[in-house]
Amino acid sequence: MVKYSVEKQLTFDLGYHHDLDNNDNFSPDGKWLAYDTRTDTGGIPESARIEKVCIDTGEIRIIYQIPDNAKWGPGAGAVSYSPVEDAVVFIHGLPSCTADKPYQQWRRTGVIVRGDEPGKAIFMDARNIDPPFIPGALRGGTHRHEWSGDGKWIGFTYNDAILKALEDTSGTKRNLRTIGVSKNISRVSVKKNAENLSGEWFSVLVVKVVPDPVPGSDEISHAANDSWIGRNGYYKSDGTRQMARAFLGTVIDNEGNEVPEVFVVDIPEEITKPGILGSLEGTDSDFPMPPAGTVQRRITFTANSAFPGCSGIVRSSPDGSRLAFLAKDENGITQIFTISPLGGKTSQATYHDSDVKGNARWHPEGEYIAYVWDTSIVLCGIGDASFHQRTRVLTAPSKQVPVNLVWSHDGQVLAYNRLMEDASTGSKTQQIFLLTNIF
Repeated sequence: MVKYSVEKQLTFDLGYHHDLDNNDNFSPDGKWLAYDTRTDTGGIPESARIEKVCIDTGEIRIIYQIPDNAKWGPGAGAVSYSPVEDAVVFIHGLPSCTADKPYQQWRRTGVIVRGDEPGKAIFMDARNIDPPFIPGALRGGTHRHEWSGDGKWIGFTYNDAILKALEDTSGTKRNLRTIGVSKNISRVSVKKNAENLSGEWFSVLVVKVVPDPVPGSDEISHAANDSWIGRNGYYKSDGTRQMARAFLGTVIDNEGNEVPEVFVVDIPEEITKPGILGSLEGTDSDFPMPPAGTVQRRITFTANSAFPGCSGIVRSSPDGSRLAFLAKDENGITQIFTISPLGGKTSQATYHDSDVKGNARWHPEGEYIAYVWDTSIVLCGIGDASFHQRTRVLTAPSKQVPVNLVWSHDGQVLAYNRLMEDASTGSKTQQIFLLTNIF
């Protein structure tokens, strides 16, 4: 008989989602979980609050609230906690959102709120869509913000408003997603208006994307599903530690098909100097370019395999030595694979007879990965033992499939969402659940 871990439901208000959104939601002390309050129909634009819940008592506190939020925004969502201080970062639509100019991928920013100043918005990334453009300021919208292990950096995905407008007028593909980082080194001041914002952190893009990659090359048209490598980078072959982000970049194979592959981008400590590709601030016809010392590398090559492509958020082990991602095995079944950020041979971690659904998260000690398979949460050890010996199913199969897994910093608690139904209305909302006493 399978013995499942004891599951505890933490939130119960069926009036709104308590969405963990596959982020880093635990406070540094492990006592609180932050989440957004988006709706099914309106998504993040209709999320007027960022809240947190105490995992011991179920007490809920409002971290940030937008008064008079409308269905077109601004909205606040996709919150992540800093690993080193009582502070969160989340998406915030432009404060000037209207029905005619609503929340969009290219009309949002990152906001930080500190625990000792709840409700006070600190705008992280500067936004300037009026020439002349400014180094350290972006021209669009940031998303899926993630703190580095030391709290000095925040990574994000990005869409550019200037290039979206160019796409609209030219009819050619220019609204591409890419990846950037912000560093807490200097305020970037911008002449404020309805579309522009000053930011407290210096922001750059670190991944180059192009509308039409050369078939068979390492050029990419889309970069996303990214995360930091290690708590503080990975060790290079020369023994030095390197800050970097791992992500999926979409290449074009020799037959013209799009194939997502795992990439790594090495990020220099100094991000204020322009690189060889162009200016940090960008032009009216191209993206802001990566700073000097940025190196973008492809590390998987599945395009010519029987089942090309990788999927899922690329997640790093805490020490930065392995990256986990989803791909199909030789039987066409989606499994978890790992690879070194230096590249080389991939290693298959799971051997299920049906697809792994995703949500792979490394345990803080780096010895296990939790993920969702067959409507259950599974814990898989990373080692030399057989797959059966390494694997344990933690939760019983359920119609309310768990999603958005996240470990507490000490590895003692696993939190996640289930979509629960209100019997009186039939509506469904994301509620937070916990697993404890796992080991």
